[in-house]
Amino acid sequence: MTYCVGMLVEAGLVMIADTRTNAGVDSISTYRKLHMLEDGERGIVVAMTAGNLSVTQSALAMLREGLPDPQHEGQVRRIEDMPTIFRAAQLVGEAIHHARSDLESTLQGTSINTGVSFLIGGSIGGEQLRLYMIYSQGNFIECYPETPFLQIGETKYGKPILDRALSYTTSLGEVVKVGLISFDSTMRSNLAVGRPLDLIVIPADRTQPDIRRRIDWDDRYFNDLSVRWGMLLNEARATIPDPPFMPVD
Repeated sequence: MTYCVGMLVEAGLVMIADTRTNAGVDSISTYRKLHMLEDGERGIVVAMTAGNLSVTQSALAMLREGLPDPQHEGQVRRIEDMPTIFRAAQLVGEAIHHARSDLESTLQGTSINTGVSFLIGGSIGGEQLRLYMIYSQGNFIECYPETPFLQIGETKYGKPILDRALSYTTSLGEVVKVGLISFDSTMRSNLAVGRPLDLIVIPADRTQPDIRRRIDWDDRYFNDLSVRWGMLLNEARATIPDPPFMPVD
């Protein structure tokens, strides 16, 4: 299972992904789900992945090697060649479509789910930061200020805090905090999502440095955040009066 969230606010872009791919009593494995597709002078493009691991690995390999250019025989198209992040998202969608088609042709008659989803965020050529969610079919939607986040994977446990606490004007520090609380809530309710977490913060002001961090099991801030959040939830619950229609103990 997977949980990834991208949060795009006025101050910048925050993307967080867990690394767990399997969970059980005696079987836990990890796989990096946050990938740098472009990280250079022209811009930065970050991908986060959820779903069938074979499809995601194949799509990422296609993007590294380049997809055939239908207009120029013998040439390929890569992320670093794309003029905008929108065009980069289109290329990722095309790679997903091809990867799924190739795998499904070998899995006919089986019940294996080949569904995947990607979050693609970043900026190319000095354009404004953008965030997209790409579906299994290769089509995608864009994140807008009215709802400044997109999620993939196990989304339901972490969504309430994002709905209540996140807005387009939220500061980057607060965005990171809310995002980590969203992960803490998800991991509390679903053992199939877990640390290490991979985090990247990309300020809208591109003169400011990016922040890249792996949050492991011994991360002091995350552990303190988890304890404080649990305590504050219990304190808040205790301040709410009991329902008036219930008998007094």
